[in-house]
Amino acid sequence: MTSADDFIIQLLSDKGLVSADVISDARSQLEGEGVGVDVIDSRIIDLLVEKKYTRFEDIVHALSEEFGIPEIDLNDLRIEDDVKKLLPKEEALKYGVFPISVHEGQLEIAISDPLNVNASDDISHLVGMPLDMRLASPDAIKRAIEEHYGSSTYDGMFEGVGDSSDGGIAIEEGASEEEAPIIRYVHKLITEAVRRRASDIHLEPLEKRFRVRYRIDGVLIEVENPPKRLQPSIISRLKLMANISIAEKRIPQDGRIQIAYEKKDIDLRVSSLPTVYGESIVMRILDKEGLRLGLPELGFFSDDQTVFERVVSMADGIFLVTGPTGSGKSTTLYSAINFLNHPDRKIITVEDPVEYQMSGVNQVQVKREVGMTFAAALRSMLRQAPNIIMVGEIRDLETAEIAINASLTGHMVFSTLHTNDAASAVTRLVDIGVKPFLVSASLRAVLAQRLVRKSCAQCKESYIPDSKVLQALNINEIEAAKMSFMKGRGCPKCNGIGYKGRMGLFEIFLVNEELQQMVYEGRTLVEIRQKARELGMRTMREDGIRKISSGLTTPDEVLKVTMNEAD
Repeated sequence: MTSADDFIIQLLSDKGLVSADVISDARSQLEGEGVGVDVIDSRIIDLLVEKKYTRFEDIVHALSEEFGIPEIDLNDLRIEDDVKKLLPKEEALKYGVFPISVHEGQLEIAISDPLNVNASDDISHLVGMPLDMRLASPDAIKRAIEEHYGSSTYDGMFEGVGDSSDGGIAIEEGASEEEAPIIRYVHKLITEAVRRRASDIHLEPLEKRFRVRYRIDGVLIEVENPPKRLQPSIISRLKLMANISIAEKRIPQDGRIQIAYEKKDIDLRVSSLPTVYGESIVMRILDKEGLRLGLPELGFFSDDQTVFERVVSMADGIFLVTGPTGSGKSTTLYSAINFLNHPDRKIITVEDPVEYQMSGVNQVQVKREVGMTFAAALRSMLRQAPNIIMVGEIRDLETAEIAINASLTGHMVFSTLHTNDAASAVTRLVDIGVKPFLVSASLRAVLAQRLVRKSCAQCKESYIPDSKVLQALNINEIEAAKMSFMKGRGCPKCNGIGYKGRMGLFEIFLVNEELQQMVYEGRTLVEIRQKARELGMRTMREDGIRKISSGLTTPDEVLKVTMNEAD
């Protein structure tokens, strides 16, 4: 804050946001620490926020009411380059402001201190137009500047990258002066994605710009784009690191990158795809830490966890995990393997590709060009006398039949299928040609899942959801009154989004003798699903409602991923 901090302290007291005694105690503490009189008021505000007596958001709200200046949420804004050019990054940081848009000859701008008249006059003079002010917290403004500006010059983006202090990579010997900034940029791009917990990095050539986005908790977030003219150099650098042909630009290619970051090895799976405006690159960040997650961290409540552990520990049969691409199926199966991985068991997997190397597990990579398909690998695996087999995906009748035969001869088989819900796995297997009596004899259980974002544990607070969302989830007023709805307001820990991390919603379809008979008789999906519900199967939406009630996620998230679920 500025010299007007004493006004803000008085405002907090007048509005009853912080008591006079708390303010007095904070002043005494700082005086005891020898803090100078000229900065003590601003330090009091910082101390009150640090000790959680108030929040910058509360201060902004109080100032908004006092001065009649609207508040603004700076998350998910798309700022035009022309607006950023009006106010250079250095000036935005100097004054603690963020330019938003130009309309009717005025610059709409976010500020945290409306009392700093000199700053607003300076900015107005600098941009040559009057200001239309909005209020936001200092943290929100700083985050917005860093996210939208990057650095004011291309070379400036690379300061500090390449030394060991920030986990960067030293520039390799022999790199030319022209190559060094590209190398620094690429490493900074990757390490920043890892720091922000991104699952993948997308570099997309468009007609007039080279777009870069991170996928964080399943949502794509655009970051500072490099100049379009550097697109070929950046793509070539990534292809070189991934050990794929730089000369070949007509066909898709796949490769891998491994770098060190903060004493950890980071693996990336790289895919290049030719598009109209150049090659699109997607880098999937393979998080080995996720494999060590326990089942509660995946989102299992204790009752579902008990059922899951019992199913995967069976001596034989097939256990399937279903869901669309990106729903966490592989992570769940890896967690099951991790749970069962003991010296007295032989575990073999066949995958396409092998994303994570697991200690103590025999992993086989599919290579279709040499005839090593899922089916061929499965046949050979059976001669190795495994206890547990994991097949990356059942895609065809041949693979399905070998997997089922393996399960009928004393092996426990794990695999995945693409279906919308758990019970549909039965009809999917029959549709690809498996005889119903084989499905009936081998299938032990099916787990359907989706991923939802978790409310940030650091900043979540109670709120009242939209009545239309609750109605869509079939939550009536009586049920809603008993529930505790929590939502993140946005803080530095979650980059102001309000969500941090993801968890699963699960539907467990257990095949007992009654359901086995129905499958054997070829009964319809509706009948099978109805019987499973009668036997106590909880749907993904119902599991989601349990997690809403526990304050772990929000109704919007659950509704978004269970829109197709039948009532």
